[in-house]
Amino acid sequence: MKQRKHAGHRDVKKGAARKVSPPTSRTTDKEKEQKLEIVLKCDAAGSEEAVLSSLGVTKTPEVELKVIHSDVGDVTKSDLLIALTGSRLVVGFNVGVGPKIDHLCKEQGIEVRLYDVIYQLTNDMQQIAKSLVIRDEEDEKITGKAKVIALFKGSRKGIILGCEVLEGTLALGKQFRIISAMGPIYSGKIQSLHIEQDEVKEASPHQQVGLKVFGLKKATIGDLVECFESMPSKRRGGWQPRGGVFKRP
Repeated sequence: MKQRKHAGHRDVKKGAARKVSPPTSRTTDKEKEQKLEIVLKCDAAGSEEAVLSSLGVTKTPEVELKVIHSDVGDVTKSDLLIALTGSRLVVGFNVGVGPKIDHLCKEQGIEVRLYDVIYQLTNDMQQIAKSLVIRDEEDEKITGKAKVIALFKGSRKGIILGCEVLEGTLALGKQFRIISAMGPIYSGKIQSLHIEQDEVKEASPHQQVGLKVFGLKKATIGDLVECFESMPSKRRGGWQPRGGVFKRP
């Protein structure tokens, strides 16, 4: 009887191999953010070693690329079951798929990618890994713009900027920054606004307003004042498995 090839669990980063023991629970979302765990199927042992070697030199900062199972032959149902414990991605090199695999992939949300060029395979894995890097970015919404048209002495701790509102509004409590020709020179929250002698809560386009700034040592006529709101952080993009079988052209 032909002895079946042993399927090992390989860590691409370290090149180590150990017996596969499928986890009893699925990888948590937090863990998946730091790993791309794939199942690899190849047409021959030589191809398997070549692909593993190529993946081993594929580096992506902050994401660990791991082959959790590799073997020779077409993609089978058992490969999909193992993929469910990782990133739900099966990669095949010069292989096909067994019966009903496409249906099972769509049902379970597993993606099978088939290749016949190693470079395309490793390059795609690197691009997927890069897309998984968490990028929390804070968006901004500009709510008002004004131009500094005059400077007045305030207290020892600040100065008063005479501003003409160009767009939106300048409003008490809003975050703002002062931008000179060389870039931002100050940021804070608006604590005092005056139109002539009257204290106001906000100023609209074409109005001239006095803006008291604490802790600013120097400003210049022509500087720009921007009011803005910080928006909640959002995660940018990221690969998600498509349910189905896809062959790389």
